[in-house]
Amino acid sequence: MTARILFSIVSLLLTFSSVGIAQDTLQVDFNTFLNKALNNSGQIKYQRQEVEIAENQIKQAQAQRIVPNLRLDTQHGLVPGVESDRTDLQEDEYYLDPNLRNDWSNWAVFTKFQVSAVQPVFTWGAINKAVEAARLGAEAAQHSFEAKKADLELRLFDLYFSYVLALEIERLLDEAQDKVDQVERQINKMKEEGDSSLDESEVFKFEIYKSEFEIQKAEVKENMNFVKETWNYVLRNEENEVYEPQVRFLDPVAANIESVDFYQNAAFNNRPELKALKVGEEATETYITSQKKQNLPGLYLAGYLNFANTPNRPRQSNPFIQNNTNLFSGGFGFTIRQKLNFFSIKANIERSRIELKKVTYAQDAAKDGILLEVNTNYRQASLADVKVEQTDEALVTSKRWLRQEQLDYDFGMGEVKDLIDAMRKELELKLQLKQRIFEYNSSLAKLNKSAGIPLTTLITN
Repeated sequence: MTARILFSIVSLLLTFSSVGIAQDTLQVDFNTFLNKALNNSGQIKYQRQEVEIAENQIKQAQAQRIVPNLRLDTQHGLVPGVESDRTDLQEDEYYLDPNLRNDWSNWAVFTKFQVSAVQPVFTWGAINKAVEAARLGAEAAQHSFEAKKADLELRLFDLYFSYVLALEIERLLDEAQDKVDQVERQINKMKEEGDSSLDESEVFKFEIYKSEFEIQKAEVKENMNFVKETWNYVLRNEENEVYEPQVRFLDPVAANIESVDFYQNAAFNNRPELKALKVGEEATETYITSQKKQNLPGLYLAGYLNFANTPNRPRQSNPFIQNNTNLFSGGFGFTIRQKLNFFSIKANIERSRIELKKVTYAQDAAKDGILLEVNTNYRQASLADVKVEQTDEALVTSKRWLRQEQLDYDFGMGEVKDLIDAMRKELELKLQLKQRIFEYNSSLAKLNKSAGIPLTTLITN
């Protein structure tokens, strides 16, 4: 049990990324603890980026609706002028001179701008389908994020109640210390009075018990320090405040275990992993439809504008003669685009269909795993419930036993050995009961998590 708690805490240490210095102490309930820890979690921040990337793909798909292809190119440089020996030609008629040559003594700045744009007019709804596929992909990413978040919430649930368990054990050991001191004073008194009824072997057993008790106290102290440091770590804040649980006593959560069918049905309806796969399947189907439509002939409106200016080169007035260093032209019109790489198109669609089958099979595999997980957690929670109930009954009996031994000893009819045995058993059962309550709460939290039920409902109820 202790090993599992420590493993959970170490996992949380790996999840969070920086340490704060504590000053003030505040008590927090589980919901506050959970929200603060999630806000500080580096893992949550990392997983949220996956959702933001998926949402960005929606914007990219929507951008295809309005001028998806708009381009501006500019060119700048130095070019020489032109020189003609013919005096019968105007500058805008230089294209008629076959002996026109460069004038290397005349340089000027060349500037050219080229703008081109394409606007889809009719694409058989391919763009809308692509946007819908991207939206479903973002929804699937959000469900995957919720699944990762649920894993962390379960570990935080154990961490919160680990602190409460440590407080309870610390308090029980303080109570036990008073009884140990009481027995020790009685033994010392009997030694001083030379009481012949005092058995030396019982004194040795008591000394051994004291040593074991001190070891147990040291373990509890170190565990408490470790839990406190972990709390400070996951709840760090700029105000450097230290937090403690608002709950000071560890009791079983006020929630009854329902039938296994209830948790199985809840899991199939609520588990974010299944929702992610189901939405992902729908997104893949929509994407395949979009691919098919994109491969049909599409109607587009295209246009361009070219402008170039070089002061030392004359613009040619003939529209059939183009001087690339000095021009101004443009135009627009409709165009039909059709992809002709049919083999590549067929391969892409086939790949998407394979992905669709993969998602379908993943749903079946996930349902199998979730069903097994629910059944396992249900068995553990049911067993933990029985352990709590029976340990509580045993503790009531041990208290009656200790009370009887204490009365016998006070009236001089009892023995130290029996009193120590009764005291030891009561302490063991008290500690065992608290640990089993922790196990019960933890197992019920795992059962709820496996059924897709929020952990906060355990605290609310």
